[in-house]
Amino acid sequence: MDGATMKVVRNLDLERYMGRWYEIACFPSRFQPKGGANTRATYTLCPDGTVKVLNETWTDGRRGHIEGTAYRADPAADEAKLKVKFYVPPFLPVFPVVGDYWVLHVDEGYQYALVGQPSRNYLWILCRQAQMDEGVYNELVERAKEEGYDVSKLRRTAHPDPPPESQETPRDGGLWWIKSLFGK
Repeated sequence: MDGATMKVVRNLDLERYMGRWYEIACFPSRFQPKGGANTRATYTLCPDGTVKVLNETWTDGRRGHIEGTAYRADPAADEAKLKVKFYVPPFLPVFPVVGDYWVLHVDEGYQYALVGQPSRNYLWILCRQAQMDEGVYNELVERAKEEGYDVSKLRRTAHPDPPPESQETPRDGGLWWIKSLFGK
């Protein structure tokens, strides 16, 4: 199954999609620390139609984060196929890394979402709350399976202690990114 046959959301309301999303589960990635918890993303719509992206995770009480920009892959299309660009490493942003961010499903209330990309190497289950109803979670896992994802790779994200709403927490200076390159 190739990316062309994957169903994505049409006519995504970007304004409603903005705000805080908690990572409920994902495929492990070398771009995220293995021991990360309370992982979340905050999206802010910019006047030019791009989206400011702030991804955060906590490891041993320290906040790791990376900022990026998302934009429609084809501004004329009605499909929720976005590109997201981050500069790495986060402590010295020099190299642009661009990836696909396809919204495969979002509920009518914009409270939970399934996000993937055409290679099916990355998958995220997101929710506006740090916890998700098990029935909803299972429904999203089934949708992912229908789209050709190997859902056995999904890993739940721990949310033991919700982090503060502000960004005023000890930072790791981007070391999580270096550690992630070595599988830590």
